[in-house]
Amino acid sequence: MLDTKSIRRHLRKARNNLASRLFDTRYGRNLLINSLGPRVQTMTLDCGDHVMSFSPGDYIGKKIFRKGHFEREHVDRLLGILKERRLLRQGTTLLELGGNIGSQTIYFALSGQFARIVSVEPDPRNFDLLRTNVTQNGLEDCVILVNCAAGANAGEIDFFQHQSNHGKSSAIRHNTSDSKIVVPVRPVGSILNEAAINPDDVGLIWMDIEGYEPLACHSMQALFARKIPLYMEFSPTFYGPDQSTAFVQFLAEFYEDCLIFREDEGTPAKVREIPINEKQFDVLLFDAAI
Repeated sequence: MLDTKSIRRHLRKARNNLASRLFDTRYGRNLLINSLGPRVQTMTLDCGDHVMSFSPGDYIGKKIFRKGHFEREHVDRLLGILKERRLLRQGTTLLELGGNIGSQTIYFALSGQFARIVSVEPDPRNFDLLRTNVTQNGLEDCVILVNCAAGANAGEIDFFQHQSNHGKSSAIRHNTSDSKIVVPVRPVGSILNEAAINPDDVGLIWMDIEGYEPLACHSMQALFARKIPLYMEFSPTFYGPDQSTAFVQFLAEFYEDCLIFREDEGTPAKVREIPINEKQFDVLLFDAAI
């Protein structure tokens, strides 16, 4: 006959087994990550071929915890398209504007397609995790980290930190609850020069900087003149009609062809035909003649 201690021990074991099975499901992981209080500031997850540290209160961190990655399929899809169209030069440098906490940085590094990655991230919260993730995955030799915003001129700019989605932080205030800080801003040419990267060695530009794309792009004309493929988030909802029109005209001076991504579909178009009446989408700009 079981005594009281044995019964309690068996009940605890059954409870723990049940909890383990529950929290090994997507629903259970979602339940767990949303139940954590503010005292848990960072978590580190074994994602299979890498580890990732993140804030459990952040949108991107929650996604990584639930799925084991954050939009890794977008990186895989892009690399597949570039290879298929012979637009990807092996052993070049990736310029990543908006490195966030390093999820895409890690995915690009693990692909083995790039000799170097220059990852630029202005938000100090994200940058600390970006540096941690690069270091704990042993990628310090191939990833150069730069803590600033990319813009047309050197100096400082106001930067607005989104509280629940750090990936939405931007040089443009989108919510009244955003916290304002000041961050350094540098032209892309200066960033590459200090990193000892020859512009001719840049093979891809990946940009996700939440509405600041037009200003950053004006500091990359030397790269655009080389027809380097550019993948970015295009956000008419942030730019407004006039700036959207001017931005498309500016990009069309350098690129002729593009793929516009809505959901998982890439629609071919001419750069001059990029729509300005939609809220937001991803776009890959390239020169089909290369």
